[in-house]
Amino acid sequence: MNFTILSSIVTVISMVVFIGILYWAFSAKNKARFEEIGRMPIDNEDGN
Repeated sequence: MNFTILSSIVTVISMVVFIGILYWAFSAKNKARFEEIGRMPIDNEDGN
């Protein structure tokens, strides 16, 4: 297998994984959970 072909395959796989992560991160069904996690440091009353 040629290095150029292998490099192209790895690039395409990386791009697909990156797009999948973007879709997961900006998915509407995860919004409430991410907002709750983002408020955790502010809502912590103990200071710990």
